Amino acid sequence: MPKQPSHESEPSLSLALSVDRTSPVPLYFQLAQQLEAAIERGALTPGTLLGNEIELAGRLGLSRPTVRQAIQSLVDKGLLVRRRGVGTQVVHSQVRRPLELSSLYDDLAAAGQRPATVVLTNTVEPASAQIAAALGVAEGSEVRFVERLRYAHGEPMARLRNHLPAGLLDCDTADLESTGLYRLMRAAGITLHSARQSVGARAADAGEAELLGEEAGAPLLTMERTTFDDTGRAVEFGSHVYRASRYAFEFQLLVRS
Repeated sequence: MPKQPSHESEPSLSLALSVDRTSPVPLYFQLAQQLEAAIERGALTPGTLLGNEIELAGRLGLSRPTVRQAIQSLVDKGLLVRRRGVGTQVVHSQVRRPLELSSLYDDLAAAGQRPATVVLTNTVEPASAQIAAALGVAEGSEVRFVERLRYAHGEPMARLRNHLPAGLLDCDTADLESTGLYRLMRAAGITLHSARQSVGARAADAGEAELLGEEAGAPLLTMERTTFDDTGRAVEFGSHVYRASRYAFEFQLLVRS
């Protein structure tokens, strides 16, 4: 198992919470909304431990089932997780990534998700038929293969596999762990112009589940992308998997008149 970037947990919940018993909105929903809003605005950071249900119920004058229902609704949304021996802990909101030519690193950084990277593989290997066709090179010719595990807030989000034409980019492992691949390409003078991309879904195998902190068979989002520079040359082929519990792609659809 790769060494995970470290992060610290908040020791307890110290938010000002209240409920309006005269409101027609159910009490559990009022509590859930306040907790969700605190997570979204960063007042409850990933790793924050909530008090147990009895403590929260006593503090707010609510029944334990009401508090349990509020917490469960946020567990179902992937915002909280119950950990044996630890308690209920804030995870973070699901990352929503627009389908455009951008990198996961840049999208996470822009969303304040504190991206981090562990490089699993950085080597040169012969191109398979699929990779050769994607990059427009001869089958068996040398290509650069980089495999990375991308984290957000210290939690694994995606496994990224990228193939690049040999000699295109000096792929130093330390650089790959400190920034995104697209940033390195742009810094090397490569102009990223367009991409051909497909998105799908499948179940995680045992190896992927271990890397991503999921159960075997958990749903994963998949993406394959071939990226081209401003001369039309293929400069990168990516084959990535993302945790569906923590990640989503967003589409913007336009109506044709």
